[in-house]
Amino acid sequence: MVGSVAVLSDIHGVLPALEAVLDDPDVAGAERIVLTGDIAAGPQPVEVLDRLLDLGDRVTWVRGNADRELVALARGGTTDIPDPIAPWAAAQLSRDHVDWLAQLPHPVTLALDGFGDVVFCHGTPRDDDEVVLVDTRLDRWAEVLADLPDQITTVVCGHTHMPFQRLAHGRQIVNPGSVGMPYGRQGAHWALLADGVVSLRRNTFDPHAACAAICSRSSYPDVAEWADYFIHARASDAEAIKTFGPRDGR
Repeated sequence: MVGSVAVLSDIHGVLPALEAVLDDPDVAGAERIVLTGDIAAGPQPVEVLDRLLDLGDRVTWVRGNADRELVALARGGTTDIPDPIAPWAAAQLSRDHVDWLAQLPHPVTLALDGFGDVVFCHGTPRDDDEVVLVDTRLDRWAEVLADLPDQITTVVCGHTHMPFQRLAHGRQIVNPGSVGMPYGRQGAHWALLADGVVSLRRNTFDPHAACAAICSRSSYPDVAEWADYFIHARASDAEAIKTFGPRDGR
């Protein structure tokens, strides 16, 4: 049985945002850090992977769709998503990095004090690229959760970069939001699960300094534009929900 857990999702290769979270005393004091996917697809993929790997067995890794896509690209394949930073990020990875991402599981179940068995996933427990949102209709949630054992009453997901907490058919659904590519509000978003309580957290940092640091250390050709847009969270939550909405079956 695991005690407190810090959940970090959608870091997307942004080292300053990751460091802002890792510096938080509640993250430093958590028994376990769980990464719910999309870890490296961004401007600093190697730096982020190495920083997390240095944390050792304290970290539980869960595969995201972008991690799976980086592996495919690094091994000479293609993906359906036209994300220009992904091929560049894949080309930066060593063979060891690619092999590590290739073996990541999805989903992962951990027994937590105060929660019992908790499922950690990226999109949904059944699909790392499936979209569910805070306002997804309940019959859709019934489909998404249908295969889970009855004793699973908490599901932690990621993928949509917007934090929320809600009930769906008696199960607690948690999305910590995004560490590195937040929609709606600037800052590094994450969640703490401890003593049966979920806390949605946000660590702020200087976005201008972060953009400067990313631009000085990343060779991605369009890094200045990328950093300005995502570090400043220029996509609103309303815009993101409008974009993602058609993918949740509404």
